[in-house]
Amino acid sequence: MITLNRIAQRYYQPDDAFEMARVTRMERINTQLYEIEKQGSEVIANEMESLIRLKQSKGEKCVLGLTNGKSMMGVYAALIRKHKEENLQFSNVLVVLLFEYFPLKDSQSGCLAQVNEMFLRHINLPQANIFTPYHHNSQKSVSDACKEFDAMIEEIGGIDYQLLGIGRTGNIGFNEPGTQSVSKTRLVMLDAVSRKDAAKIFGSVDEVPISAITQGISTILKAKKIALLAWGEHKAPMLKATVEGTVSETIPASYLQHHPDVKIIADLNAANELTRISRPWLVTSCDWDDKMIRRAIVWLCQRVNKPILKLTDKDYAANSLSELLVKYGSAYDVNIRIFNDLQKTITGWPGGKPNADDSNRPERALPYPKTVLVFSPHPDDDVISMGGTLKRLIDQKHEVHVAYQTSGNIAVADEEVAIYLNFAKGYQQLFDTSNDSTKENLENLSLLLTHKNEGQETNYSSILKLKTLIRQCEALQACKYLGVHSQNAHFLNMPFYETGEVKKKDIDKEDIRILIELITKLKPHQIYVAADLGDPHGTHKVCLDAILWAIEMLKDETWMKDCRIWMYRGAWLEWEVDHIEMAVPLSPDELRTKRNAILRHHSQMENAPFLGSDERLFWQRAEDRNHATANLYTQLGLASYEAIEAFVKYNPFKD
Repeated sequence: MITLNRIAQRYYQPDDAFEMARVTRMERINTQLYEIEKQGSEVIANEMESLIRLKQSKGEKCVLGLTNGKSMMGVYAALIRKHKEENLQFSNVLVVLLFEYFPLKDSQSGCLAQVNEMFLRHINLPQANIFTPYHHNSQKSVSDACKEFDAMIEEIGGIDYQLLGIGRTGNIGFNEPGTQSVSKTRLVMLDAVSRKDAAKIFGSVDEVPISAITQGISTILKAKKIALLAWGEHKAPMLKATVEGTVSETIPASYLQHHPDVKIIADLNAANELTRISRPWLVTSCDWDDKMIRRAIVWLCQRVNKPILKLTDKDYAANSLSELLVKYGSAYDVNIRIFNDLQKTITGWPGGKPNADDSNRPERALPYPKTVLVFSPHPDDDVISMGGTLKRLIDQKHEVHVAYQTSGNIAVADEEVAIYLNFAKGYQQLFDTSNDSTKENLENLSLLLTHKNEGQETNYSSILKLKTLIRQCEALQACKYLGVHSQNAHFLNMPFYETGEVKKKDIDKEDIRILIELITKLKPHQIYVAADLGDPHGTHKVCLDAILWAIEMLKDETWMKDCRIWMYRGAWLEWEVDHIEMAVPLSPDELRTKRNAILRHHSQMENAPFLGSDERLFWQRAEDRNHATANLYTQLGLASYEAIEAFVKYNPFKD
C-alpha cells in the first residue's frame, strides 16, 4: 500500500467518543474509515455472518440485498472463506438483487450472472432463494414484474441487510440524479455515464442494454440495515457530497441520510475529501507537519483569493488556522516558509542540472548524464502524463528508456483492427504481393471480427495479437517523435494483463521477475512510475503495486541506493499541491510537442473503448490538468508558466 503521508489515526479512528463526535461533526451519515479496503470488507462480512448465524439460531430466514461491482468483491471473498473454512452456511439466506439490466440477450451476462460468478456459486445457497427484479426469459410485463418484486420483498419480511455501492454521479443502484425519494422498483433508461461504466462488463458501449430495472429509493430505504461501500479516490467527490452535503435529488445517495440504521464503510483513498481527512483544522487541532501546513496555506489562499505572501494574521485567525500563528509567530513567517518551499519544487532540469548547486533543487546534479527508466502502465501513459518531462530529459542528454508494462490491447476497438486489415488487403492487391496462405489468413481475421461483433464465441487470440501490435507501433512512433531510441522502448507484456478481458489475473512472481530483470539490467539513476490511483479500471494500481514490490526486493542493492523514484499521475487526477516535490514547467511549444506525441496513439482517440465518462480526449485532459497546475502556482504568487507536470518522490528506504 502506498501512502504519500501517514494520516493520523485520530482523524479517522479516534480513541474516544468525544473526539469522534468532534472530527465527524460535518458528517450526516455514520461513516467508518479504514486504511485499506480489506479491513473494511472484513468488518461488513463479519456483520453479515453474525446476522446469518443469529437468524439460523432462531430458525428464521436472513434476507440479504446484494449487488455487483468491484466494491463488493472483498466482502464476497470474505464470506466465501467463512463458508469454506468456518462452516458458515447459507441455506437460510434469501438474496434479493438491487437491479438487473434490461433487456438482456441470451448470450449476455447481467447483474445476476456477475453476483453468481463472484459469490453465489461458491456457497450453498439454493437457487430458489435468489430473487431478481426481472428475468430475461420472463413473459410478464415490466410494469407487473416491478410491482410483484416490491410485493415479494414485503412478503418475505423485507431486506435485513442491504449492500450498496456509489456511482460516479452519486447514484445508488440505477437511481440517477433527478430520482425522487418516493421512487419504487421501476424501469429506467441508462444515462451515458452508466452505459460507459457498464461497457467493461458487456465489451463495448454498443452492447450495453439501454435500460435497467432497479429498486427505487423508497424500496432501498425500507431495508432494516444498509451498508454503502466506497473504495478508491475516484469515489471521493461523491462520498463527500453524500456524507457532508444536503439531501438532494442531484446526489441520490444523499437520501441515505434519512435512514435510521445506515453506515458508510470507506478506505482512506475514498475518504480523502472528507473534512476530517482533507482539512482537519476545521474540526480539531492538528498534528502540523510541512505537508499539512502547505495544504492549509493553499486552501487559505483559495478561500480568501490571495497569493501566499499577501496573507495576514486576520486571514489565519478568521479561518481556523490560529494554531499556525501560535506555532510560527506571525503570518509573514508562515508565508515566507511555504512560499520558499513551493518555489524549490520548480525546476527545468528534471534529471538534475550539472555543475550547479543542487542543495535547493528536487534532483541532484550528479551523476550526469543519468540513466532514466520510465514505466508506463499502458502504451500511452508515458506521453499523456509526462510527455514534456520526457522530452526535456532527452534534450538534456540523459539516456532515457521507456518500459510499457502491459500491451493495452483490449483498449483497441475492433473498428481500428478492421482498418489495418483492409489496408493489408489493399496493399496486397496494389502491389500484387499476396499469396494464398496470407490472403486466407487475412480473410479469417476479418471473419473473426465479424463473428465477435455478432456475439458469437470464437478464438479471439489472433485479433488480440494484432491489437497488441497496433499499440506497440503507436508507442514506437511517439518515442521516435520525442527522441527515444527504438531499442530503448521495452514492451514487457506483463502476464497478469493478458486475459483478453477487462478482468485481470493477480500479479505473481513472473510479473515481478520481468520488472526486476529490466531494472537490474539498466541500473537506473531515476525511475518514473505511474501512481494514478484514480484510474477507474485498476490497471495502474496493479502496475504500481508490481513495481513497488520489485523495488522493495532490490532496495538493498548498492546501485539501487543511488536511484530516485518519481511518481507521476495520468489522465484521471493530478497531485495536490501539498504533495508536489518536483514541478517541471512547460512552454507553449513544449506543450504542443507533448500533444503531438499523444496524438501518435491513433487508436486511443474517439473510438477508444475505455475513455471513461470524461468526454475530453486524453490529450485534452492532459493539457487541462497541466494548465490547472500552472495556474494554481500563479495564483499562489509564484512564477507564471504555460503548463506544469508534477511529480512526488517515493522513498523505498524508509521504515
